[in-house]
Amino acid sequence: MKTRKTFFIGLGLFILIVLIYFAILHTKIREHSEMEASNPADYIIILGARVKGEVPSLALQYRIDAAALYMKNNQQTIAIASGGQGAGEDISEAESIKRGLVQHGIHESRILLEDKSTDTVENIKYSKKLIPKNLHTGLLVTNDFHLYRAKSIARDQGLNLEGLPAKTPVVAIPKSYSREYLAITKYYLVKLFQK
Repeated sequence: MKTRKTFFIGLGLFILIVLIYFAILHTKIREHSEMEASNPADYIIILGARVKGEVPSLALQYRIDAAALYMKNNQQTIAIASGGQGAGEDISEAESIKRGLVQHGIHESRILLEDKSTDTVENIKYSKKLIPKNLHTGLLVTNDFHLYRAKSIARDQGLNLEGLPAKTPVVAIPKSYSREYLAITKYYLVKLFQK
């Protein structure tokens, strides 16, 4: 009987700790998704997301829309469209971003393509190589739930970037946040074991 009681107390404490941990993560995610860029950026890095054939997913479309609006209001800013071509994608995510920006009236000369990356770490790693030497201030463009981790990864790679949040499709919020909690946890663990 005592063993059973101890088990349930332990289980209850574990669940409480997990809930507190996820609450802290959620707070960090929300904080970074509500921050506004303090200064006009020399460049923006638009992180890729799923493309269905040649059509950007709604999550990617929101990133494109946010980036295009920013570039219209900041005519000196260039964009690095980042993302390779995955399964079910007829073009790279970078190409899809470029096409979307052009449809918004952004001239091709303001868009650089990084079309080899397969995840957020590579998005930033490969995009960093394309940043012109004379440009210094940058922004990361991604959906709001993704900004905290993306900015953390960028900082690990020597880029102190602010964020430009794009909306997250309402239907994707539960799945996106659940996956992001796990992705952040993995990020923390990788960093811990690299020390």
